[in-house]
Parts: sequence; structure tokens; C-alpha cells
Amino acid sequence: MSDSQPQQPPPSPRNGRGEGGGHGPQRPPGNANADAAAAESTTLLLAGARLTDGRTVDVRLGGGRIQAVGTAGSLPSPALARVDLSGYLLLPAPAEPHAHGDTALTADGEGPVSYGTDEVQRRATEAALLQLGHGATAVRSHVRIGDVHGLGPMEAVLQARRSLRGLTDLTTVAVPRLLTGAAGADGLAMLRDAVKMGASVIGGCPDLDPDPTGFLESVLELAAEHGCPVDLHTDGDDPGRLARLAAMAGGLRPGVTIGPCGGLSRLPLDVAHRAADQLAAAGVRVTCLPQGDCAALERRGLRTAPVRLLRAAGVRVAAGSGALRDAGNPVGRGDPLEAAFLLASQGGLRAPEAYASVSGAAREAMGLPEVRVEAGFPAELLAVRGDRIAGVLSLAYSRIVIHRGRVVARTSAVREYCDSAVAVALDLPRQGRTEPGP
Repeated sequence: MSDSQPQQPPPSPRNGRGEGGGHGPQRPPGNANADAAAAESTTLLLAGARLTDGRTVDVRLGGGRIQAVGTAGSLPSPALARVDLSGYLLLPAPAEPHAHGDTALTADGEGPVSYGTDEVQRRATEAALLQLGHGATAVRSHVRIGDVHGLGPMEAVLQARRSLRGLTDLTTVAVPRLLTGAAGADGLAMLRDAVKMGASVIGGCPDLDPDPTGFLESVLELAAEHGCPVDLHTDGDDPGRLARLAAMAGGLRPGVTIGPCGGLSRLPLDVAHRAADQLAAAGVRVTCLPQGDCAALERRGLRTAPVRLLRAAGVRVAAGSGALRDAGNPVGRGDPLEAAFLLASQGGLRAPEAYASVSGAAREAMGLPEVRVEAGFPAELLAVRGDRIAGVLSLAYSRIVIHRGRVVARTSAVREYCDSAVAVALDLPRQGRTEPGP
């Protein structure tokens, strides 16, 4: 059974409107900032949620944060908006550290892909809402700049970011193609302009530049000048290049992330261990893509980075989704829980470790504050029908997403079995109506 399409969440009870309608991602309202501010002043009670330690609790949210966590029924709620989370596991929300909103949803199009501002904004908005429906309340989108499209795609994704404020946090990575040689001069000037426009992270793919070291020098110099983090694409199959990157990036704050690094899995084991030690010593993070590479690497390989080897060396590893139905992965889902599922089923991580890779580790890679289901932490939460993380990663159908203390997305799945003697005898689980169907 597949998930149902994410629906626009019902509006806050304070605005006097009924439940929102329509299937699929909806365009956010024009006064999203005002709505978000009003929502953050509203108190919400999450009742009967199960935590990963087995407790069943009530959680009170207000001001965009978790105000209190208590045993079920212990928190007063007469005047509070209330969401019944009986049967749901409550988790820190995932974050998406590696998306490509400018190219998302282009795999099925006929003819050349349009990079007009309106079209890119539409794609980036729809992609971010799809990822929000999966649970990601923050998205880092890599956006290509230069060539014939100039800064148009960056402008479009920044417009999408503004329109989505209050629903999800969308940040942008400026991704130039070349930064060295004659062609690189224009790329560097455009990269500077992208940062001035509002790109908050500097990226690119040194592997594709004729002078990878020169490319990296330009990126790190500009990042240090503007105080920006760096997030680079690399296959990671050249140990000498990784060693130079580690040596050059060690002193940069707020830090350097690289990915997806699938090439590390193809290196001899001793070479890969040495590269991992160098990355760990330099504080370089890795974002792997368990669902496959993205189009920026021109499909060099489909192997995932050696996550266990990297973690054992002390490298901080996050997991992203990469391509969302574009040339890099025509069937990419952009679902962080699928990335965690793949890390648990194929990457050798325990289910809690796999989920942490798409939640806590992803938020850290994006420079976001830590989230725990404890008083005082940001109210960035995901409720998934189930009682344990392993079960959630296996059958994550129904989800409720909370951003800044309000419900911003719901995905509901209904499973019913026919009224057969076998189903009755086994007492199979059932969601939805209990009366006979039409």
C-alpha cells in the first residue's frame, strides 16, 4: 500500500475556518508570515503520544517550542487546541540536508526542461511541500547558477522560500559549475552575486572543474569572507583530493559538508579508512544519499558512502534524499524515512541510528538547533503511526508533521480487510471506519 498524497493541514481553530480541502500540495496563503506568527502564539496539546523510551505522554507546545512533557492526562487542556496521538510514535522531525528544488519533478516532462522563474518556483515549492508531507520541516536545496540560466533559478527558489515561510524552512546552496580559468571568472562573480541575493550556503562540484584545488580555494575564500558554511558535491573516489580538501577545510567555521561520497565505497579498505580519519580530524561532515546519487554528479555510481566506516572514524554523517524525480533519479521520493530505512536495511545501522541520521545529524549539518521531545526544545516534531522506530521505518504510512508548534501537514492511510473468517480469526489491525462499508 502506498502513502496517500499529503494534504494541506487544517487551519488553526483561531481563524474560524473549517478543515482545509483538496489533495496534494497546496500553494501557501499570501499572508504566510502573519499566519505563522499567530500560530506560534497558540498553545497546542499533543495527547497520548508514545515516545521511543516506551512512555505514553502528553506534550504541550507554545511559542514554537515544547513547553511541557507529562504523563498522559497530567497536563491541563480545557482551553487548548488538542491533537490525539494515540497509536502514534512522536519523534524529532527529520530535516532534508540535500535536495535539488530547481530540477525536482522534471523526469516526466516532454521536451527540454524549463528554467523560467515561475516554473522553477513552482517546482521548488511543490517539492518542498512533498518533503514536508514526508516529515522534513527544514530543507537545504542545492541550486545551479551560471551557464545560460544565470541567477534565475536562484531567484526562483528564494521566492519559494519566502512563500513557504511558516510551513517549512527552505535554505539555498549556490552551486556554480566552474570557478577557475577564463570561464571561472564569470562563475565566481555570479557566486558572489548569489550570496548577496540570499544564498546562505556556498556549494559546487570540484570534481567537474579542470582545477579542483583551485575551485576549492575559491569556495573556501568566499565562504570565509561571508561567514557561510560550505556544502560540496563530490564522489569521494580520489583519496589525494579528499586529503587536500581536509587539509584546506579544517579551519573554516561554520564548517564544511561534502557528499554523497559513494566513491569512498569503491576504494581499498585501508585507503578509505585513512581518508575517513583525515575527514574526521578536519571536522568535515558527510551527507550520504542512500536512495542514489543526484544529477550533479552525472550518475558516476550508485553505491552509498560507507556510513559505518565513516562513523567509526568519528565523521559526523547525515543522510539526505538527493534527487526527487529528476534526471538523477526518475523515481526519487524525497522521503527521509526511506533514506533511514535504507541505512537500516542495507547500511548496517540500527534503526535508531538510521533515524538519527535524517533527524539530529541532518539538523546539525544544516546548522539548526537540536530537537528532543523535552521541555524547552524547538517544536519540530513528526508523529508516525506505530510504536517503535523499526516499525515506523518499515510501515510509515500515516504521519502528522509539526513545525514551529503547529500542525502543518497530515498524511493519512486507511487499511481495511474484507470481512472474511481469516481476518476475524487473526484480529488483523484495522484503521478507519468500523461500520460496514457501502
